[in-house]
Amino acid sequence: MESGTQAFQQRSLSVKLWPPSHGTRLMLVERMTKNLTTPSIFSRKYGLLSNEEAEEDAKKIEELAFAAADQHYKKEPDGDGSSAVQVYAKESSRLMLEAIKRGPTVKDEEIADKTSIHETVFDISGGRRAFIDAEEAEEILKPLREPGNSYTKICFSNRSFGLDAANVAAPLLSSVKQQLTEVDLSDFIAGRPESEALEVMNLFSSVLEGCQLRYLNLSNNALGEKGVRAFGALLMSQNNLEELYLINDGISEEAAQAVSELIPSTKKLKVLHFHNNMTGDEGAIAISDIVKRSPALEDFRCSSTRVGTDGGVALAEALKTCTRLKKLDLRDNMFGVGAGVALSKALSLFAGLTEVYLSYLNLEDDGAEALANALKESAPSLEVLDMAGNDITAKGAASLAACIASKQFLSKLNLAENELKDEGAILIGKSLGEGHGQLNEVDMSTNAIRRAGARLLAQVVVKIPGFKLLNINGNFISDEGIDEIKELFKSSPDMLGSLEDNDPEGEDYEDEDEDEENAEEGNELESKLKDLKIEQGE
Repeated sequence: MESGTQAFQQRSLSVKLWPPSHGTRLMLVERMTKNLTTPSIFSRKYGLLSNEEAEEDAKKIEELAFAAADQHYKKEPDGDGSSAVQVYAKESSRLMLEAIKRGPTVKDEEIADKTSIHETVFDISGGRRAFIDAEEAEEILKPLREPGNSYTKICFSNRSFGLDAANVAAPLLSSVKQQLTEVDLSDFIAGRPESEALEVMNLFSSVLEGCQLRYLNLSNNALGEKGVRAFGALLMSQNNLEELYLINDGISEEAAQAVSELIPSTKKLKVLHFHNNMTGDEGAIAISDIVKRSPALEDFRCSSTRVGTDGGVALAEALKTCTRLKKLDLRDNMFGVGAGVALSKALSLFAGLTEVYLSYLNLEDDGAEALANALKESAPSLEVLDMAGNDITAKGAASLAACIASKQFLSKLNLAENELKDEGAILIGKSLGEGHGQLNEVDMSTNAIRRAGARLLAQVVVKIPGFKLLNINGNFISDEGIDEIKELFKSSPDMLGSLEDNDPEGEDYEDEDEDEENAEEGNELESKLKDLKIEQGE
């Protein structure tokens, strides 16, 4: 009897590795997508999948691998699931290799079709994402040789040019550069050695120098300062730019200073996008110099750029000159309260603002209140308000609610991952009551909201004609509350988002033993799956 009891206790305390959590499965999909879109020896031979195709393949692969592993696990239900995890990883790797060898579904022949869609647009981005050699460049770029062509926009995105292909392209670009107004060179040197990539950029820059562009996209090229300066000849010749995109370009402090130094005039600039760079505070100060010289700016994006309080304050001061601003995206930086308050003084000047994205800025209540108060008195046509992930409590909700109540054209509201709780949710819900006929999406997920707050939000939005989605997942709604809410949406269930992560127990913490067990499970699963790679085969 004693030994049986001990065996039972040992079994009940053992860690189960199968099935993996929903988050772990999503993590694997994300990792496989990255693997499938990363240039490698396989992609050189079979072609590189687009992000969209890779993500679709990754989801299918994960589902098939999960099914195979789950079937395996059912044959050993008393085990810890470790062998099922191994099957899961091995099957995922095998199926990834098959996807790579299958290659992209989009065929090169479709490129020619795309280039003929409109005689003013020459676009080769629709083919497979892969290296392009001199021979292929000669064939694909043939339309540029035609005398009297009227191409004003070229897009070389999604094809990686080496020096041989660039030498083919150079004289062709030179022949049409006087008629060009839009140039897209985003993601056009992927996988090339730095020395070769810099030579290619210098060549394209010198060839295009002097063309009068309104649109220039150099995104996804890991430029850094060297890359920015490689495009120096082109940048220094631009006086009429209206749109400039430098997304995911490794724009450091030095690179940002180079951009500011090289572009002679931004008086006509309407769109300026820096996203997913390592700009930091000093880099943001350099970007703010560009912004100050851009009075016509309508769309400014400086999200995920590692900007702290000092950089945030500098950007806020610079934005005061941009009174025509319509869209502002500063998400995912480290502004803090000080930069939030500084930004509020600029927001009060933007009468035409329609979209504002200020999530994950560490604003807290004081910063959020300052911004809400400023927006209340300006931006009468605001359509999108995003202030998720800012540690806003019920204290800050009062100012937010007053602001929201005044925005009759609001279509999307995102206050997810704050600390509003029932009190804050009820204030926000009441602010949406009347005069918000344009509203179609509200995200109040992960706010420690309980039954009363969730019910009121549901009662308000379900009455709005054309409303599309309420997200209140990740809260503390009781089972009874869930039933009430589902009843409210019974005639339009698609309007209610998933409630999979709701915690009906309503606790902010879990049992310590369970925490330790889950942590151990997560760590072991992570260790088994983190190094998942494509196995090389015949």
